[in-house]
Formats: sequence, structure tokens, C-alpha cells
Amino acid sequence: MKLSRPVSWFLLAFGVWSWVIWITFVKNLWQDGSGLAFDEANEPTGYFWVHLILAVTSLILGTAVGVIGLRGVRALRREE
Repeated sequence: MKLSRPVSWFLLAFGVWSWVIWITFVKNLWQDGSGLAFDEANEPTGYFWVHLILAVTSLILGTAVGVIGLRGVRALRREE
């Protein structure tokens, strides 16, 4: 399958965007002071674990999408 240039760049940009957004989210989750992510004993809550799993899953999927985009960009450059 051959990806077009715009699609390849979009997928690559989406992969990078996913890393920026989700790393920022995890940092904010880790530093949460509202009591949602950590209880009074400073132990992680269910909210913390669910959102950490969501972030890790999104990072994995974002990486896969970004790699597909990167491979598409590289294939287009080899053709030129």
C-alpha cells in the first residue's frame, strides 16, 4: 500500500502530537493535588490507574500511527 504525502505527514504529526499531549497529561496526573489521583495517604486511586492505562494505551497507538507515517515519508523520499 502506498500512502500519499499529505497522509504520511498527517500520521507522523499525529504520532508526535500524541506524545506531547499524553506526556503532559501524565505529568499533570502525577502532580495532582486535587485528591482525585492520590488519596490522603498519598496512595494512587482508581482514577489514577484508569487514566494512566488510558495514557499508556494512547502512547502505544500514537507511536504505531507515527511509525506508519514515518515509513510513508521515507518511502516517498526514496522515490524522488
